[in-house]
Amino acid sequence: QVDLVESGGGSVQAGGSLLLSCVAVGYIFSSCDMAWYRQAPGKERQLVSSIDTAGDQKYVDSVKGRFTISRDNAKNTLYLQMNSLKIEDTAVYYCAVDCDSAYESGGAYGKYWGQGTQVTVSS
Repeated sequence: QVDLVESGGGSVQAGGSLLLSCVAVGYIFSSCDMAWYRQAPGKERQLVSSIDTAGDQKYVDSVKGRFTISRDNAKNTLYLQMNSLKIEDTAVYYCAVDCDSAYESGGAYGKYWGQGTQVTVSS
């Protein structure tokens, strides 16, 4: 059973930093692409950043230069370092994994989600 547990959210003033973590269990961590999404009140869930199995990273334009995604395959953990936070970064942040080979992943296939962690940025 795939399980993703996020941590590291909280309240911070604009300009501050937070480090989100996502510990994954239930599949072969290194075999699947991973990503961070966020959903602000009244808005659709948005892809923030992704990292594939080769370590290639992508970011939505609004966080480029401020956020850094990384993964530690030895620790089964995905990270999102968020610097220079803005009020508009306020949202629930979700960790997601996307496995496209059940054989390589040890049985996991498709997209799985964590429960989310709240990030609140104030002025």
